[in-house]
Amino acid sequence: MSLDIPQDINIPDVLVEVTAAFQRYEAALVSNDVDTLDALFWNSPHTLRYGATENLYGYAQIQAFRAGRPSKGLARTIHNTVITTYGRDFATANTEFQRVGNPRLGRQSQTWMRTPDGWKVVAAHVSLMDAPAS
Repeated sequence: MSLDIPQDINIPDVLVEVTAAFQRYEAALVSNDVDTLDALFWNSPHTLRYGATENLYGYAQIQAFRAGRPSKGLARTIHNTVITTYGRDFATANTEFQRVGNPRLGRQSQTWMRTPDGWKVVAAHVSLMDAPAS
């Protein structure tokens, strides 16, 4: 069976748009800009976010989680970020992160969709793992 790879992977202007949306999300996350974080998630009951300690189904649960989340200790560094666009309206963003003073390695995956209101996260997953031994 032959696997045809679409020619519309990482269209340059779309990749720039999604990268900017991802960077906006990251800046809002570490500064606890809840309004921007809410604006970047798709306002739909179909949106979900699996966090390190919670499973959130629908925009309302995600919004409530953000409103109640502590605003301290959010600084982190990210690395190994991979953003891939598929056509003009769909993308994934995956990154690893490390929080100051926390030896665990975090992983974040997001699925982005173009909407009439711009790029929105439609699914997200955050997990932690023990850092690899050096």
